[in-house]
Amino acid sequence: MRMTRARYTREFKQEAVRLVEGGQSIAVAARTLGVVSQTLFNWVKAHQAGQLNGSDRPVVTGEQMEISRLRAELARVKMERDILGKATAYFAKEAK
Repeated sequence: MRMTRARYTREFKQEAVRLVEGGQSIAVAARTLGVVSQTLFNWVKAHQAGQLNGSDRPVVTGEQMEISRLRAELARVKMERDILGKATAYFAKEAK
């Protein structure tokens, strides 16, 4: 059985790179988008070098991109919630 290589559009790759540039770690962004961390690292590196390319044929649908964007937003919101929870616990201890 032959495995096919996943192909992503340039827009998908650019959105993934934007997540990393927006402060998300490569590991979290990759997990959120369902890609391998090394792949996302390569995209970021290629973007910084001005050589980020994409597949000519769109394999990733608009719905898939929206799901990926929503997953990334959910991960960011969960991280913010966790930080706020820890801060609340910290200040509650300090107030006693």
